[in-house]
This record gives sequence, C-alpha cells and structure tokens, in this order.
Amino acid sequence: MSITGSKILETNFCGFKLANPFLVASGPSSRDLNMIKRAFESGWAGVVTKTISLTPTRDVSPRLHILNYGHSTINIELISSVSPRVWIKWIKELKKNYPRRMLIASIMGSDRAVTWKKLGQLMAEAGADALELNISCPHGLPEKGMGSLVGQDPDRAAEVTDWVKRAVKIPVIVKLTPNVTDIGLIARACARAGADAISGINTVKSLGGIDLKRLEPLPSVDGYSTFGGYGGAGVKPIALRCLAEIGQAVPLPLSGMGGILTWQDAAEFILIGCGTVQVCSGVMLFGYQLINDLANGLEQYLLRRKVKSVKKIVGLVKSKIVKFSQLNAKQKKYAVVNTVRCLTECRLCVMTCQDAGFQAITSVRGQTNISKKKCDGCGLCLAICPADAITLV
Repeated sequence: MSITGSKILETNFCGFKLANPFLVASGPSSRDLNMIKRAFESGWAGVVTKTISLTPTRDVSPRLHILNYGHSTINIELISSVSPRVWIKWIKELKKNYPRRMLIASIMGSDRAVTWKKLGQLMAEAGADALELNISCPHGLPEKGMGSLVGQDPDRAAEVTDWVKRAVKIPVIVKLTPNVTDIGLIARACARAGADAISGINTVKSLGGIDLKRLEPLPSVDGYSTFGGYGGAGVKPIALRCLAEIGQAVPLPLSGMGGILTWQDAAEFILIGCGTVQVCSGVMLFGYQLINDLANGLEQYLLRRKVKSVKKIVGLVKSKIVKFSQLNAKQKKYAVVNTVRCLTECRLCVMTCQDAGFQAITSVRGQTNISKKKCDGCGLCLAICPADAITLV
C-alpha cells in the first residue's frame, strides 16, 4: 500500500488536505531542514517544527532519557536553538519542494505581544501552512515566564491566542498542557480568543528517576537534574482523558498526541475526536519508518470494519464518555471462565482475586473455578488473563 496514495486515509485539517492523519510532532525529530525532509519522504502527511523563538536557546547535556522498558521518554530539552532567520529559509525550501505536505510552525514568544506577533508574521510570510502556539512546555521555559506558565492560566492563554490571531491570516492551533486542573477551561478560553484548532497534549511534568548507584536524579547533568517532560506510552491514558475533555469543552478541530506508538493508539485518539494525530516519542524510539506501521495498520482496520474514510470514525465514541453518575450501577455482573481456553497453570486470576479481589476464584486439581456468589464483577481477572478466557456476564 502506498501511504500517500490510499484514499481511505485522506483527511483535512484546518483547511489543508492531508494524505493521512499522521503528523510528526514538534520535538527532536523536527529540529532541522534535513530531518523534516526525511519525514516527508518517509510518508508523514505533515510536520510541526521544533518550537521557534526570537531568542534561540542553549541545551544541557545529557537531556534525554528512556523509561518504561523503552516505550516512554523524559526530556529536559528546550526549544529550537536555531534562529528565525534560518527557519524562514528552511520553511521556504520545504514548501517549495513539498507543497502537498502540511508544515506547521511551532512558535513561542515572551510575555510581550510584539514577540508573538512578529514570530507569527515571519513564519506566515515564509509559507507555513499554520501556526502552533507552544504555551505548554513544562520545563525550563516556565522559569522565564513562558511555556506552561502561560498555558496554565486561561486569561494569559487567551491573550496570546488573540495576539497571534490578529497578526496572521493562516490557521492558529493552540497546544495545551496536561499540567492543569481543568484543561477544558483553558480550551474554552482559547476558543473564545479565536483559536482555529487545539492540539495536545504536551509532555507531563515529571522527574525522570534516580540512579541508585550514583545517587543522582535522571537525566543527570554533572550530578544534578530538574523536572522534565514525560512522554510516550506511559502518558497515553492521560492524553486520551485530556483530549476527550477538550472535545467536550469546545467544538474545534483537535490534533491529538501523547503515547502514540501503534496504529491502535492512533485509532483511539481518532475515535475520541482527533482529526489528526501527532507522534513525537514514537519517532524518537522507532524512527520515521513508524509511519508504515501506523498507516498500514489503520487502513486495514478501516477495511475490516468496511469504513470508506478515516473521517467517518472521528469522534465515533465521543458520546460514550459520560459522567460517573450516568454509568449503570444497577446490573450485577460476575465472571465466568472458558475452561477450554484457560491456561490453568498460570493461576494469575487466582492470585489477583485472592490478593486484590473478592476471593471468588480457586484452582482445584487443575480446574479454575469462579464462585458466582462471591464474585463482585470488578473485572481484574478479565484484564489480567493472558488467554482471554474470562468474560463478565
């Protein structure tokens, strides 16, 4: 299957026609011209540049660390160290050579309107298809009054959105931080200020860990570290919750990210309402060629379900995410085991039910038994069974 030639994956975002819903997110994998070229050549429909500012930054070393058995990352990397002048040159070249690929310029200004307006105008004039406002970076920049310090305040978030909207004519996407109590409140403020779309989430503010031999926090910079941004598989449930809450709060197009490593991950974000998905940690861990698995897997999923366009499934389960008080608490359910499928020697369900459930599961002479009277239907055995041999009825 040709990634760019499959009609079933074609979609639109902020008025731009995309070959597929997959974008490389702003980060290490979009830090320069050649990397973005490689992303486009690999089949990604769009790229969000590493965040551009008027004052390039200087990073520490090391600044990246891998967690969760190679499926999550934490970073204390700052925004682009390249000047706007160079980015303007790169954007012009990229749009000349890849006019059908979406190029979104990620920008970050200071607390002064002129910085945001100037950056927005420069990137728009260079040919960027849209802007993504980074008001969500959780480390380094908040110390300077930037990043998530802005995105955690609805008034400041709206103010920045308004500044940029008044300065440019291209779509303005606001990238939100999960490090807030009510992300829907921030989304509504940005929507009122004129945002064309919302993207999220940026990384979750975290501490990478502790080296037990050297007694140093990670990633260690001469024995010291700081709170960084956690991404990858570990943050997916947080990201899904945030995007679902944003979708309930505002009627804007959504671009979702946070732990997308497989096509199944991507499909989940699309089903809760994201028209496009962005990948950062996934590319860092598996390379640009990850697009092949993402696109092929999503296409086959749609074909199996006899869905003719990915646009048909955007937000399909959105209405099923409700308040706890709306869930059915009246119907009693209990677990039953399929003795043919059951791997009796594993005894995982017995262990979890005895030590964290209702002591309803026993194993006698190689036979797994579930007491209907004792079972409370908590679902722990169902979730842990490696053979998919347990169901709730």
